Amino acid sequence: MKIAVLNFSGNVGKSTIARHLLLPRVRGAELIAIESLNAHESGAPALRGRQFGELQEYLQTVDSAVVDIGASNIEELLTLMRRYRGSHEDFDCFVVPTVPAIKQQQDTIATLAELARIGVPASRLRLVFNMVDDDAQVPQSFEHLLAFLAERPLAHANPACRLGVNEIYARIRGTGSDLATLARDETDYKALIVKAQGSAEKLALAQKLATRRLASGVVPELDACFAALGLMPRPT
Repeated sequence: MKIAVLNFSGNVGKSTIARHLLLPRVRGAELIAIESLNAHESGAPALRGRQFGELQEYLQTVDSAVVDIGASNIEELLTLMRRYRGSHEDFDCFVVPTVPAIKQQQDTIATLAELARIGVPASRLRLVFNMVDDDAQVPQSFEHLLAFLAERPLAHANPACRLGVNEIYARIRGTGSDLATLARDETDYKALIVKAQGSAEKLALAQKLATRRLASGVVPELDACFAALGLMPRPT
């Protein structure tokens, strides 16, 4: 399965969705980061938007990939996608993260409209409602976007495809840590804290304990969101 993660807007969590939601759950996938002006996490091969020809050639050689498209490159990449006619067919799905802020909802609408103009059908467009407050409901938080989709159903919008605000992503940014591995960590940090010498060592262990607790809480949420996406590879 090959998935593109994109939105005209920045600050919607594209890299979080690509790295922590999709990559661990798409069998055999590799992460390809198309460079953004924002610093992305290290460890992923990077291509600039103008190198789309190289990207679409490479996609023919792999079975699974998650392509994280930075906001500063998306317009150029979509222009090249139009030039390489039919290249949107290389992707089984386009995942568009969005957040409650009105500007980001408007940018999401523009993203969906442009993808539809290129020829991407609604069946291959998925929304992820990201950074939703725990006590908030998707229909109310994304009223503007959902009203647009009610008139023009350009994408699959399942309210269960939601993720909350969680500091775990900032805690592990740049570390290459896997959330599932962190959640399975069975280290008895409380016992180690008791034995630790000095406040600095105690604090470092306490931070690891807090990170594990956050990971344990967020992994089921990611699992549920991924299941709600209903991603199925196209028949070959």
